[in-house]
Amino acid sequence: MKARMNNIVTVVPGVLKALQELSAAAEIGDVSPRTLELVHLRASQINGCSVCALMHSRGLKKMGETDDRLYAVAAWRDAPYFTDAERAALALTESVTRIADKEDPVPDEVWEEVARYYDEKGLAQLIIHIAGINVWNRFNVTTRQVAGAEWKQEPVEAEN
Repeated sequence: MKARMNNIVTVVPGVLKALQELSAAAEIGDVSPRTLELVHLRASQINGCSVCALMHSRGLKKMGETDDRLYAVAAWRDAPYFTDAERAALALTESVTRIADKEDPVPDEVWEEVARYYDEKGLAQLIIHIAGINVWNRFNVTTRQVAGAEWKQEPVEAEN
């Protein structure tokens, strides 16, 4: 596999810093880092972003996540390993990530369930993180970044 171009964040000055600042600004709520990593992993799975799926799986492992939970993230509805709050965050992640797939992209039942577990700051934190990981996924998938090589790659010559 070969990337189509260098990673966008290395090509356009300021993009990496801006995304890092957005992520840092989103540390306003009480959503656990583990839940945020689950959200990042699930969105990355939906979007087919191997770079981010690998990165966030590794991040979860470093946090002490079990293999059973990692393997079951894609099938979280049918797996007994997730809390109700995590399930609500994952449902919101799926709705926001697939925003164009339905007439009512974030149905009231999804919103009401996630709002049972997270206050307004937590909801804002979740939405910002979901939007942020979707940006990273779109950068990586569009340019075909290679999982495991995203920060080590040789410069790619642009095709004219």
